[in-house]
Amino acid sequence: MSRRRSETLLSRYSDAAEASSATVIAHYSTSFGAAAKLLDAEARRRIRSIYALVRVADEIVDGAAAEAGLSPAQLHEVLDGLEADTERAMASGYSANLVVHAFARVAREARFGTELTRPFFASMRRDLDAAPFAPEEIGPYIHGSAEVVGLMCLAVFLAGEAEPADDARRARLERGAIHLGAAFQKINFLRDLAEDWRTLGRNYFPGVDPDAFTEADKTAILDDIDRDLEIARRTLPELPRRARAAVSAAHGLFASLTARCRSTPASEIIATRIRVPDGEKLAIAVRSALGTGGNRR
Repeated sequence: MSRRRSETLLSRYSDAAEASSATVIAHYSTSFGAAAKLLDAEARRRIRSIYALVRVADEIVDGAAAEAGLSPAQLHEVLDGLEADTERAMASGYSANLVVHAFARVAREARFGTELTRPFFASMRRDLDAAPFAPEEIGPYIHGSAEVVGLMCLAVFLAGEAEPADDARRARLERGAIHLGAAFQKINFLRDLAEDWRTLGRNYFPGVDPDAFTEADKTAILDDIDRDLEIARRTLPELPRRARAAVSAAHGLFASLTARCRSTPASEIIATRIRVPDGEKLAIAVRSALGTGGNRR
């Protein structure tokens, strides 16, 4: 088979893989979809492929796999297999799993590797452990489950620049990505506090009793989230212009969620998942596009 023919087949397969990832995201995340529309087509393709793999791993840990009847040992086996397949695909450029293939293509294009995927899978694996979280475990868990995803996305944004970022700017942007990822994860922990505790037996806030959640508990958690959001906000102007509107919209969405949680009694937070109405999501996206010179359409 000629080289040109081989590349054509691989390109077609990669296109199918990316379409598969887009379908996964469309079924699971409306908020993500709203922010992603502010990215150019190339960045949107890559970011969708990252989040699709994250979603598949999450379904192994918390969703469809358990509902299908897999035992805890089988869940471990499937998750380990997904990680092994991901590493092989990042090395070779191919996977028979379409979502993995799309992710690996992005990893190779953006030049990140197991330094980010291994912490991610370690955190996913920790969720299969029924033991309560110790305080010292939460930092590494958040790093693997959220901060590294922020770093993957940043790698995508920087890969599209004509000139590589200098070390100092890249370090500042990585710090912002880490804190933004941490803020996203913590606000989701807060929104899902009741379900995580009562359905899954998990508490991501050691020292907080979900059955006796207080205003002081809520305020301490939200203060911590706001610190993360502020650190991330200061780095937004240094992002590549093509990514600024989308990241600003995501930041605005979670800042709005944080504000809503502050105005909601602790007793309601433990009983109801706080959401941002679709109209407000749209307004945040529009403000972000107009304020950063992004995709106004």
